[in-house]
Amino acid sequence: MKRIVSVILFILIVSNVFAQMQKVKYLTTFDDKMVHFGFSLGVNSLDFNVVNYNPIGENPDFIPYPLDGMYAESIIRSDVPELVPGFTVSIISSLRLSKDLNLRFLPGMSFGERKLTYNILIEDVIYYEPLRFYSIKSTFLDFPLLIKYKARRINNDRPYLIFGGAYRQDISRSASEDLVKLAKSGFYAELGSGWDHYFPFFRFSVEAKFSFGLNNQLGDLPSTIQKQYYAQSIKSLRSNIFTLSFHFE
Repeated sequence: MKRIVSVILFILIVSNVFAQMQKVKYLTTFDDKMVHFGFSLGVNSLDFNVVNYNPIGENPDFIPYPLDGMYAESIIRSDVPELVPGFTVSIISSLRLSKDLNLRFLPGMSFGERKLTYNILIEDVIYYEPLRFYSIKSTFLDFPLLIKYKARRINNDRPYLIFGGAYRQDISRSASEDLVKLAKSGFYAELGSGWDHYFPFFRFSVEAKFSFGLNNQLGDLPSTIQKQYYAQSIKSLRSNIFTLSFHFE
């Protein structure tokens, strides 16, 4: 514990010394612009907040599958045990509201995957062998609208907070026989923080953001060629997204 505290103190001291040494300020009028634009690249990880029926008979639409040993008392649980990295790209539009506030619109696209596992064997008619997990891939059209609150600038650095909301439309292909189908759109609450650094010709920012799904993303049941109890065991799926972005403005 003492070693960790020592390392943190060392980083803070070095950062403070560096900030005091750096006297030349770049882009001193950048934040005075009424409107400015840029682009963003990032990595993401998609997750589900899964709520299961426990037991599955709590779902009034469940029909027993005696041949598979699935009855109203059966416990079928699903979860996302590991996160898979994805990719995000967007365009930045920023409107100055005041000295410390900006309204930001960042339309873009996100590509990601979630691996849904079960406590029972996963049998998909599309595959010949049982699956360890069921892969759900998504391609989102992102429409986040955020408020950016900026702290006091220190030489060429400026930390900030962001908060707001987003609408996302999933345009990935889906078929009627998908084992677990998702809704095509949803709303998200977004919260994060970042750090602006001013270079001579542009501003570079690193930003971490959490997106919390507000809607149940579970779609319709698959066609009857699939065993429907995989989807019927789920009460709700709320999509959560973490994004680490690199902004160039």
